Amino acid sequence: MFKNHSEQMSKARVVRIGSREIIAEGLRLNFWADISHRCMTASWPAFIGGAALVFVAFNAVFAVFYWIGDQPVSNVPGSAYIDYLYFSIETLSTAGYGDMHPQTHYGHFIATVELFTGIFSMSLMTGLIFARFSRPNARLLFANTPVISSHEGKPTLMVRFANERHNIIGNATARLWLLQNVVSQEGQSQRRFCELPLVRNEHPALALSWTLYHVLDEASPLYGLGEADFSATGVSLVVVVSGYDVIAAQTVHARRSYDHTDIRFGQRYADILDSSEDGRIRIDYGKFHETLDE
Repeated sequence: MFKNHSEQMSKARVVRIGSREIIAEGLRLNFWADISHRCMTASWPAFIGGAALVFVAFNAVFAVFYWIGDQPVSNVPGSAYIDYLYFSIETLSTAGYGDMHPQTHYGHFIATVELFTGIFSMSLMTGLIFARFSRPNARLLFANTPVISSHEGKPTLMVRFANERHNIIGNATARLWLLQNVVSQEGQSQRRFCELPLVRNEHPALALSWTLYHVLDEASPLYGLGEADFSATGVSLVVVVSGYDVIAAQTVHARRSYDHTDIRFGQRYADILDSSEDGRIRIDYGKFHETLDE
């Protein structure tokens, strides 16, 4: 029993979705079956460190094959392993300085296999690096907290975000989702979601800031709920924004999730837009996350 429990715990892994951490158990995942996704989602230090580790491992293995041969490479003093390792690095990277070169059929065969491995691995690495750099990124700055206050005489849930690049994101579309815990008629607790209607969910040219408004009227699933109700049902919000980046000529996406503890009741966002003396628009990002009492 203890062994089965240990095996189950060893297969468990922590998955982070937004601000929530989920422990996933009982799922057998082969590391190499999804290596492309792992390479794309790993951090840059982990990606570079992993690539360096694979490079060193390949060279160490091929250096062993050279080392056990009968002088397969010329100009190797004393047939030292470290010299074969240097030759392997030159061959795998296709540098080929020329001081050392294969001089036997065995050496040529190992060098041929290593050259093929080097060309294949370098092509694969180039593709991965290009894919990581070319991924479209919206660079949107979301406010740290949503707020609920009066807007146009009605209680309204508001979420503010801004375009950090100040380029044009054309035909920007925003969607606001609500996630909360509900109990079914059978008494089972479930996590359900629904989309919250916005006063305006499209922007023709997003360049500065945009505030989303959801009116808490009778049609809203949040109508009549207070701060305690938000906590009891585990309310979470997810904002999804997409649009066409005219500079990158690509469709970009961004998302931000909020827990119920992030929502500020009875507060509004501080003004960040005004005009300078010469009539130009001025935006103060120092006040972007600031909220004021209603």
